[in-house]
Amino acid sequence: MANKIKIGITQGDPAGVGPEIVRKALEDPRFEELCTPVVYKYSGEFEPGVPTAASGAAAVAMLKAAVADLKAGKIDALVTAPISKENAQSEDFNLSGHTEFLAAEFGGAALMMMVSEAMRVALVTSHMALADVPGAISKEKIVEKLRILRDTLVKDFGIVAPRIAVMALNPHGGEGGMMGTDEAEVIRPAVEQAYSEGILAFGPFAADGLFVSGEFAKYDALLAMYHDQGLAPFKALSPDGVNFTAGLSVVRTSPDHGTAFDIAGKDEANPDSMRNAIYTAIDIYRNRVAWAEMSKNPLKHYEREKGDERTIDLSKSEI
Repeated sequence: MANKIKIGITQGDPAGVGPEIVRKALEDPRFEELCTPVVYKYSGEFEPGVPTAASGAAAVAMLKAAVADLKAGKIDALVTAPISKENAQSEDFNLSGHTEFLAAEFGGAALMMMVSEAMRVALVTSHMALADVPGAISKEKIVEKLRILRDTLVKDFGIVAPRIAVMALNPHGGEGGMMGTDEAEVIRPAVEQAYSEGILAFGPFAADGLFVSGEFAKYDALLAMYHDQGLAPFKALSPDGVNFTAGLSVVRTSPDHGTAFDIAGKDEANPDSMRNAIYTAIDIYRNRVAWAEMSKNPLKHYEREKGDERTIDLSKSEI
């Protein structure tokens, strides 16, 4: 197949399960028809299950090499195996994860989003201590995330008019102010503003009721206020889901699990999430290309061909 999509794949922390799940995922023969995998490895010996400063530095080096190639157009999309956020910290890398690093490298407002066949969940705040979440949530930030989420659902997932459910922050949606006023003072006004802009946003909904009742399935995506509020139910219902960084000019996905140092080197790691991450990167890249092609030339009332103007006289048309 000519001009196959080039997917860059980093192996993550070499002391974790990254190298194993990359190898296992690429044993799927269907990838030969869908893409050209470009795997970023790091020379050196690392003991499986024993993370070190050297293995963390290797993970960052692979990531930076892949990002450089992504910027240069040598690869079309990026899939990253897990890194240890703690182990990767250094003077050259002092961010809390892939999402924040890619946002710094490519600009824009990154949106952490979990994707599976069952649901799509995006986060207002991501890698942050729970005690800091209320102060980090504002009407403006929620509206910004809803704009990004709506745009990615249209351009990256091909959903014409996506419906988005917004979760409450407090139990029972604040219980009329008895358990907090964030819903009335911040979240609901944000939903109303987004709706006035044409974004089909609804809520805020109490998170437990939204999932227990199955109501989440009526929406194309959910917007959670913090990490575990969205990821705990997502991972329970989608064990092989994908982490997608929306809001960037480039496509990046990853498995929805961590380095799993405890099983590294034991040949026990399941590659399904990595495999799905590669498939999702391919799908999103294709959708973006199709969207760009459809939207670059708006319908014209006339066309010029060889210097002549062609027009249609509607008065002579048969109706």
